[in-house]
Amino acid sequence: MSKNKVLLTDPLDDNNPITVQVLGICSALAITVQLKAAIVMSLSVVAVMAASNVIVSILRNLIPNRIRIIVQLVVVASMVVLVDEVLRAYAYDVSKELSIFIGLIITNCIVMGRLEAFALGNGVWRSFLDGVGNAFGYGAILILVAFFRELFGSGNLLGIQVIPDALYEMGYVNNGLMLLSPMALITVGLIIWVQRSRNRKLIEKG
Repeated sequence: MSKNKVLLTDPLDDNNPITVQVLGICSALAITVQLKAAIVMSLSVVAVMAASNVIVSILRNLIPNRIRIIVQLVVVASMVVLVDEVLRAYAYDVSKELSIFIGLIITNCIVMGRLEAFALGNGVWRSFLDGVGNAFGYGAILILVAFFRELFGSGNLLGIQVIPDALYEMGYVNNGLMLLSPMALITVGLIIWVQRSRNRKLIEKG
């Protein structure tokens, strides 16, 4: 049980895909202007990683070593297509906003890395937990970055105004820089700084 728990909790902090492994940075820059898009992207990655890890784990003893990468790509691509169709059917506006970024999950280093490093060598249940844990670790950073960017960049969260008009009347101005990609990188950097400042293991590992 403790080993299975680590598969879920370790990617949230000590082995986070973005802040520790430095993977998936591109999407952290591209789709974190609004919180809604970040949440949908995170849930999409959870679905794709969980399903892909399970499928590859089931097939791990049947996949010839020389074509394993091709098989993994086919599995991930199939899951991404299914997720994209569901979004088009039930969340079309968000699907249009995310556009090509949903498709780029296919080549996401985190997804392919966990298939190669874990699902190919472990059972179905542990592979499922690993996929969900790493996807949540990835999604947590996306959502955190999007929270600060949308709040300070436009004064909204999920499209709802959060900063009161009274504050604007007193002279408060939204920080337009937060809506630009460089601020996403700076925000991720600040998260990494806070994380490492309270976790000595990461400083020693670095």
